[in-house]
Amino acid sequence: MTTSAMASEIGESADVVANLVRSRPTTRNIAQRLGTGSIPLCVVCGRGSSGHAGVFLRYLVETRLRLPVSASAPSVITAFRTPLMLRDALFIVISQSGRSPDLVAATRSARASGARTIAIVNATSSPVADEAEFVIPIEAGQEHSVAATKTVIGSMAASVGLVAELAEDRVLRSALDRLPERLHRAMALDWSEIADDLAKASAVFVAARGLALGSARETALKLSEILRLPSIGLSAAELQHGPRAALSSGTPVVMMRLMDETAAMVDALAEELREQKIALHLCGGPRGSLAWLTEDDPATDPIAMLVPAYRMIEQTARAFGFDPDRPPRLRKVTETF
Repeated sequence: MTTSAMASEIGESADVVANLVRSRPTTRNIAQRLGTGSIPLCVVCGRGSSGHAGVFLRYLVETRLRLPVSASAPSVITAFRTPLMLRDALFIVISQSGRSPDLVAATRSARASGARTIAIVNATSSPVADEAEFVIPIEAGQEHSVAATKTVIGSMAASVGLVAELAEDRVLRSALDRLPERLHRAMALDWSEIADDLAKASAVFVAARGLALGSARETALKLSEILRLPSIGLSAAELQHGPRAALSSGTPVVMMRLMDETAAMVDALAEELREQKIALHLCGGPRGSLAWLTEDDPATDPIAMLVPAYRMIEQTARAFGFDPDRPPRLRKVTETF
């Protein structure tokens, strides 16, 4: 196999984001109808890769809108049958297919309780979209690979667009305008140096802080899903605690570093890991070992970092003799309850 659907879909990510930039008037209209003055908190709902986009959205909302964010546990509705009191809250569900019954039920319950509900979905003709008050379409087109890539990048970009409009943040709007071109350039970045360590790894740790944490967790998921490697994505702060005891020469660490308030801590941890002879692959900063672009806005750089990570995982899978489009025992749409 010389190429894969996964590789093709990664390459479409820049066009997906360019379309989202062009659809800004739709997002702006939603933001104007919502406002944020009377919203007490935001609840984010999503599973898997969409959940990682939700982690990214959490940091955006808390840092740019100063609203506390809670991650929804859909099983509270589906298994425990306990509707939450969400009057006036902002409930944002993120989904590719919009078909998972637990996300549908959580969105329906949130809206019935008086929350303002937004669905960020790729499939706008879907049950989740039908249950939400507002819909922000990703419009990435169909994904044929089981592993989501362009829809994850689209979900995160749509989140930037929404928060930029809610905050009336011109700097954030400008960063989103630049993102398609940066995604195109990121396609040329080569992270294949990680592959040698992956071939002999017993497990992989992917670490970041703040706005990059969602991308770290997403990268770890793809390492498990596509390369069948036990992988954990976690905060670089947490890597200073218990998980650090599990590090060894057989557990490479991939770290993502942004040019923001978290940079000094990530740099210090990277230096410590190097001193301890842990195989470290660092993206960003003056001592980064992985190919990277010139730093831009820390709200969009974590999205661009996914492109070389995805490409490296897809290429390594083919080198290992794995089919990156069809991981074993997985389906494209997972319906949880």
